Amino acid sequence: MGPAAAIVKGWVDRVLRPGVAYRFLEGDSGEGIPAGLLKAKCAVVLNTSNTPEKREIEAFGDPLEMLWKKCVFDLCGVKKFHRKMFRVIVDSTMEQRQKWLGK
Repeated sequence: MGPAAAIVKGWVDRVLRPGVAYRFLEGDSGEGIPAGLLKAKCAVVLNTSNTPEKREIEAFGDPLEMLWKKCVFDLCGVKKFHRKMFRVIVDSTMEQRQKWLGK
């Protein structure tokens, strides 16, 4: 895991935590499905990548989509989710980055 991914993971762990974003039902020590506590109706995640989309799908599927949707937002009670991926960052031009920022 790179430094940026570790920072995001640390943020998720501190912010989307038990008692704030979800709670386990009485008698459940973490084995069950928690009750979501977030009031948000929709979540949007902006991701960047240095892997071309075709290669990522062929080699990995789309693990970030499942992770954000099922392992984070669904469990916190946010059922509508959208993720926008910006790629390939490493060789992008200033013009391309400006277009991404405009979105």
